[in-house]
Amino acid sequence: MGNNRASNGVWIFGDYRSSFQNRVTLELIAKGKELAETLSTEVTVLVLGEEVHQYAIQYIAHGADVVMAAKHPDLRYYQVEMYTALIARWIEAFKPDILLAGATSFGRDLFPRLAKRVHTGLSAGCIGLEVDPETGNLLQTTPAFGGDLLAEVVTSHHRPQMATVRPGVFQELPYNSEAVGRILYPEIDVQPDKRVKLLASQRHQVRKNSLEEAQVIVVGGRGLGSKEQFELVFELAELLEGEVGATRPAVLAGWSEQERLLGQTGKAVKPRILISVGTSGALQYTAGIHGAETIIAINRDPRAPIFKTADLGLVGDYTTLLPLLLEALRKRIPRQ
Repeated sequence: MGNNRASNGVWIFGDYRSSFQNRVTLELIAKGKELAETLSTEVTVLVLGEEVHQYAIQYIAHGADVVMAAKHPDLRYYQVEMYTALIARWIEAFKPDILLAGATSFGRDLFPRLAKRVHTGLSAGCIGLEVDPETGNLLQTTPAFGGDLLAEVVTSHHRPQMATVRPGVFQELPYNSEAVGRILYPEIDVQPDKRVKLLASQRHQVRKNSLEEAQVIVVGGRGLGSKEQFELVFELAELLEGEVGATRPAVLAGWSEQERLLGQTGKAVKPRILISVGTSGALQYTAGIHGAETIIAINRDPRAPIFKTADLGLVGDYTTLLPLLLEALRKRIPRQ
């Protein structure tokens, strides 16, 4: 590199909360590897939340050299002031050269506030990123004037160089189960914003088809045990280009919306394939799925009534089986 300037790393905000609509963090890891190679440095992904280890493993498998994870109960739900303060302290301590995020609802909310806090610039909605090998500056290509022009933005005098990137611009690297990286859990000082009290949080999924029209449906039940585990059902459905259904206990627990309820008091469906995960098989539920051509049931209890309804049954622990199934599908299903 012409200026012989040392780089302190390419950082990427791990936006796993948007991973069910897009895979932009994985795409940014792949591009980050290219940028880091030019700068002779490493790619670090930042992950903030309560149960984040599964996402850290995924990021390593897709090419990250380091995952820096903030694990704390107060970080379970996204709150912009808390996330801004924590990441700003990390920036001050480690001084990364580049910091990227997807131009998702989270990235668009967090990054402008974060850039202001650390006194640097921000390019929004980029469609191209390259490093100038002479200066080490990040060349950030972004649409301007309503998309009529493309602007090349350079942050010459401030660090980190920050940008949000539109999903789908870059191609993610293949999942590599043998990839090696470092997962760090630094001590953190979480300071909740006393002005804000979170009363409830509910994921809103953007769906292409209704449940009644879906050819593939993945249903989650109470047996999954937590909202975090239920989110794996959304990822499985996305990989299969299907929809997500839920049993009444899962809806009452707040893991899914009421409109996804299947059964006597919900919707009746008739997909080609229905995968039922962690559902006991109560009559109130199975009344809504009898129209399915093929029912595949996953349950840890071999005596669960759902196996009487299923065409194919798999007995095992969801926390082991679902990640294995997701990994196999990511390898077999090509990205469009």
